[in-house]
Amino acid sequence: MSRSAASTRRTAVAAAGALTASLVLTACGSGDGGATSGSGGVFEAADCPKQPTTAWAEPSPGAPHTVRTAMGGVQVPAAPKRVVVLDTAELDSAVTLGVRPVGATRSDVATGFLDYLSKDEVAGIEDVGKIGAPNLEAVAALKPDLILSSKVRDGVRYDALKKIAPTVLTESTGYPWKQNFATHADALGKIPEAKQAVAAYEAHARQVTEALGGAAKAKQLRTNVVRFIEGADTRIYGCRSYIGTVLADIGTGPTDVVDGAKDGLMTEISPEQANKADANVVFYATYGSPQKSKEAEITGGALWKNMTAVKGGKSFRVDDQLWIQGIGYTAADKILDEVRQRLVKKG
Repeated sequence: MSRSAASTRRTAVAAAGALTASLVLTACGSGDGGATSGSGGVFEAADCPKQPTTAWAEPSPGAPHTVRTAMGGVQVPAAPKRVVVLDTAELDSAVTLGVRPVGATRSDVATGFLDYLSKDEVAGIEDVGKIGAPNLEAVAALKPDLILSSKVRDGVRYDALKKIAPTVLTESTGYPWKQNFATHADALGKIPEAKQAVAAYEAHARQVTEALGGAAKAKQLRTNVVRFIEGADTRIYGCRSYIGTVLADIGTGPTDVVDGAKDGLMTEISPEQANKADANVVFYATYGSPQKSKEAEITGGALWKNMTAVKGGKSFRVDDQLWIQGIGYTAADKILDEVRQRLVKKG
């Protein structure tokens, strides 16, 4: 699909991770291996607070303006032409708004830019290193007029980055992705386009809810997202994760196994607790090798195979880069499409 067609689609049905991949959270408490809640396929919902409403800045067309950031006010050009993005959320925001960065960091050495973005969308973007460790010389060589990242990723490099170009950092990534998008749009001079993208995403989410049978039926559909990770325990994502907010937007969401999780982000389980992930529907992804991440071990075991979702044919393997790492409206739009494809009966 051409770039113009992709941009049109995002505007018409717009594109709306984890807080940070290195976050280490406390493992689940009891090791009794019991089901998370309910019986006979009835699962209790997690208590998910509503995500804060997006606050838009007043657009300043045709003039340099100050953007509120995690590091204070930063003056940016009216319409930046050479933008460098240092994380996946910032790349997603730029693509959603029709801005092609001149440089971006990659999330993984082997795969480069995230695979849910088309080759056309990332064509010509220079690789400036890995997330959390950008090559500052490579960044400077691109002569950017704006740099986008977050304090949690690049706060320690802020003084060096701002000497290269105006640098806009949000506080963190993940859960506050909608407000972060508004900050990115302000910095890019794209607030009107951003409002259109958000409105289209919200309409898309309502369409998926209706396709699921309406709000009441969607609310009864408990949906857990499980991630197998090489070198770490298995995670079940909670209300204050990126993917948790996307599913909440259509009225589904995690079971109460994630209640009490640190920061509401996720609960960690061992292979002996695999059936704690049970729900009406389970989406699962893997970061790293299926063997080293324990995906093969857990999904091949009796606890997993006897879960309600698995026995009912409602467990689905999904793309980790899209569902967990993307963090933005372009990724969210594609996730909504996949949820509808997987769960809505055709004809």
